Amino acid sequence: MTGRLRHYAPAVAVFIGVLVLWELAVRVLSIQQFLLPRPTAIAAAFAEHFDELLVVGRNTLVEAVGGLAIGAAAAFAVAFATARWATASRALLPFAIAANSVPIIAFAPIMNNWFGILNPLSKMMVVAVLVFFPIMINTLRGLTLVDQSSLELMRSYAASEREIFTKVRIPNALPYIFTALKVSATLSLIGAIVAEYFGGSQSVLGQFIITEAAFFRFANAWAAIIVASAVSIAFFGTILAVERVTIPWHASARHGDAT
Repeated sequence: MTGRLRHYAPAVAVFIGVLVLWELAVRVLSIQQFLLPRPTAIAAAFAEHFDELLVVGRNTLVEAVGGLAIGAAAAFAVAFATARWATASRALLPFAIAANSVPIIAFAPIMNNWFGILNPLSKMMVVAVLVFFPIMINTLRGLTLVDQSSLELMRSYAASEREIFTKVRIPNALPYIFTALKVSATLSLIGAIVAEYFGGSQSVLGQFIITEAAFFRFANAWAAIIVASAVSIAFFGTILAVERVTIPWHASARHGDAT
């Protein structure tokens, strides 16, 4: 416990120091609230709108989690097929690369048109497109970058390709998969909020930020940004906890326990 406190103490100190300097700079330099609200003003707005921020944060989190689940399922399917069959690799990889090259904001109006502007699925699909490529490419790397001696050992035991896949390739890919999921956890919140800017329910973070900024209630908008950051960190932490339970043998999990 003491080791964990010592590990996180510098980050906490920097965080508190930034807040103090922020507050002093706004007061001393007389920076207008619409440019940069004081941390105390943001904290007051957060307390005043706590219930509403809780609702909009939860709704955006549902969109992010749903989109990540859809994108991850598609990415796993493509990565597994690509790693298993050369024909699938030639057929699917160009489309995966093409999907990654399209600006994500171009998908939002299209998804709103396909699934309905008020349907959370339209935001989920934007998130799915955003997270698809990093999960797919990392999973593919994990499935293909396997120690050759492990493959030769399995083949010496007359193991089938399916057995090699399940007992060697998939375990080898798990650290890569969790790395991609941790990166995608943050991307999913970004994708969901950007998609919300193009319209939809008012009870989501993106629309809340737009509305409050339009009425010059910038402290409220900053409070929503803090909620978005907190939700993203919590999402990342959840995946990190699942990783430590799922692959305790991996170096990253052992390092995390040691700290």
